[in-house]
Amino acid sequence: MPETPRVLAVQNGANGGPGRFGEWLDAAGVAVDVVTAFDGSPLPTRLEHDGLIVLGGGYLPDDDDKAPWLPSARVLVEQALARSAPFFGICLGGQMLASVGGGKVQGEAGAPEHGSTSITMRAEAADDVVFRGLPAAVPAIENHIDAVTALPPDAVWLAETERCPYQAFRLGERAWGVQFHPEAGPERIRRWDVEHTRRRGLDLDELYASAVADDPLSRAAWREVASRFAALVKDGRSWPGHGA
Repeated sequence: MPETPRVLAVQNGANGGPGRFGEWLDAAGVAVDVVTAFDGSPLPTRLEHDGLIVLGGGYLPDDDDKAPWLPSARVLVEQALARSAPFFGICLGGQMLASVGGGKVQGEAGAPEHGSTSITMRAEAADDVVFRGLPAAVPAIENHIDAVTALPPDAVWLAETERCPYQAFRLGERAWGVQFHPEAGPERIRRWDVEHTRRRGLDLDELYASAVADDPLSRAAWREVASRFAALVKDGRSWPGHGA
């Protein structure tokens, strides 16, 4: 067994890397192996890492024609759930967890969310090993028009916004899905397409300035979440079914 616990991160878009979430995991003693699936890099057929992260991307979880690696990614999610390996899904990754778990995801559902957005914690978050004790509302960068419209059976709903209710949830004891981007700092907004943003009635400079103002609270909260997830990855090596 390697000395350093390792998680596999599936990257679904050129600008959708693990960002600061990966840096926080590394600082907490968990290495992140990124597979850039969007450029044709093959995903493993078997999850042999200590945990799994599926990152964001401009697809629905079943957009197999547009993103032919998605079936392989779904298999890895299923394997993580089956063996209780810690899983964290971000945006598309969170939607994939909902879909695999029996929930529903819809394209262009509700009002879109772009830029730094206040995420409201629900009462259920108080008992969650990853989300407990966070401030009542924490800003995070959003950039989506698709959304989870029904949670899987038995999922625990952890956080919400008015425009997109299902912002965070837990499935089982060790799998989390979020609609927002805890891995993205304000600098990520600078890479967004200016004209595309303007067509949505938004100003990139204003979005960036707002994210910068919100970043101290955002960074502190999501770093804590990453650290708690890292602790689960390290503790998970002693769980029944590890590596099975």
